[in-house]
Amino acid sequence: MPCRLREKKARPTAQKMTEKKNLFLRIPEFLGRDGEVCLAVLIKASGSTPQVPGSAALFSGSGLLLGTLGGGILEAEAGKKAVGTLESGGRRPLLLEIRLEAEFGEKNGAVCGGSAAVLIDPAVRESAAAFIGARRSLLDRRPGVFLTLIEHPSSPEIRLSRRWVPENDFGNLDDIGFPGFDDQIRKAFTDGLPGLFSRVEREKDFLLFAEPVFPLPRLVIAGAGHIGQAVARLGSLLDFEVTVIDDRPEYANPGRFPDADRIVVQDIGRAVAEFPVDRDTYLVIVTRGHSRDADALRACVRSSAAYIGMIGSRRKVRLTREEFLKNGWASPEEMERVRSPIGLEIGSKTVEEIAVSIAAELVLVRSQKKGAEFRGHGI
Repeated sequence: MPCRLREKKARPTAQKMTEKKNLFLRIPEFLGRDGEVCLAVLIKASGSTPQVPGSAALFSGSGLLLGTLGGGILEAEAGKKAVGTLESGGRRPLLLEIRLEAEFGEKNGAVCGGSAAVLIDPAVRESAAAFIGARRSLLDRRPGVFLTLIEHPSSPEIRLSRRWVPENDFGNLDDIGFPGFDDQIRKAFTDGLPGLFSRVEREKDFLLFAEPVFPLPRLVIAGAGHIGQAVARLGSLLDFEVTVIDDRPEYANPGRFPDADRIVVQDIGRAVAEFPVDRDTYLVIVTRGHSRDADALRACVRSSAAYIGMIGSRRKVRLTREEFLKNGWASPEEMERVRSPIGLEIGSKTVEEIAVSIAAELVLVRSQKKGAEFRGHGI
């Protein structure tokens, strides 16, 4: 979890916290250090494998630095090859085919029955511009596609080229130097899934691995009580960028919320109103009283947020709805968007169970939102 500066006991910035959740944001940090590093990327998988295409891990000569290929046999074999390549001073990338067959798996304690293709790149520094471009774009909350072009993939002397293409540059794909892959790049972004595409041109064969990358969705928790504390912990684990808002510094502080990317100590209604809510923002209202819940809801009920949830009994929900409609603070349609009582119905009683029900609903809405966007997205 987040590192702290011991001398001042200061919490990291939101940018630093977010970087720890995203491999593309962290790789440039390691490229600036002494010593070579090797990037292993799962570009193709079939059958049963511990991870999906796009999974990646960065290795030094001492072993794993960050990321994962799912552990087990796959990561062990890729890690062995990556470390061995660094130790021998190798600079050429290679494609590693790993078969997770029953006999091999039984000998090593796991049976998967699948196969995987892992790209091993000991010359990551040569792609520094692409990784730095991805980092800048994602910190500005601009999605895009990370492209890896593999020339002569069946040869022992393959060549790599990498590019980062932010979404707003898709109209200039001819300028990136990967001709003939325009439709495939757009498809990968539209589908929201990594794609491996092949092409033969002038007796040269190419593979393009196109990986769409998106900024983390933002979870805003209004209320720093016990439920807010538990939801923040789960939200961080589920790859949300977490902001906690409360007007009590004794509650809203790094000691109670070590997993939060940002903590705002301010009037709750005003802080929610000032937050840059967009279609990728998820709001959880769990303050200590009806009036503060209402203030937070008034500040966001007419927003474009992907999710608005407010804790409360069915009686409180009914009274809040009547109050908002009577005062013209929201339309019936806008109130219908508010998920209250909050969370999926799982029979939750304890603070932790309530937090799990809220987190499950967040994941459900996020998955449904992605599916709807990819089905209707056009570039």
